[in-house]
Amino acid sequence: MVFKQKPSIEALNKQSENNMVEHLGIVFTAISENSISAKMPVDHRTKQPLGLLHGGANVVLAETLGSIASSLTLDLEKHFCVGLEINANHLKSVREGFVTGTASPIHLGKSTQVWEIKIVNELEQLCCISRITMAILDKR
Repeated sequence: MVFKQKPSIEALNKQSENNMVEHLGIVFTAISENSISAKMPVDHRTKQPLGLLHGGANVVLAETLGSIASSLTLDLEKHFCVGLEINANHLKSVREGFVTGTASPIHLGKSTQVWEIKIVNELEQLCCISRITMAILDKR
């Protein structure tokens, strides 16, 4: 298990109240030994003018998952994490329904972590793949 703490799905969703995560309708759905997942609606909040899921919304979902996952691996009394770099390849357009993202670790180091986030549509087709690098910092 990579997570030092494993909060409930309810606690993760409570933490998302009154910020961008809630505004975009992102809801955490699962946490396993090595991954965390959330779904996001494809609706008026997340579409671009052509009616497709906005690539930036994919990145918000990916960064949300990577950041939360990274923080769950830390002793939060001693460390915190911040995003250092993120990229995303948009592979398949989505017009409606929900997408689900799942973050899994690639590298868990002392000063950096790298997480891969796969975003799929309701047919489990890969729509976006993202990678985020997190900086692990000491609390002062």
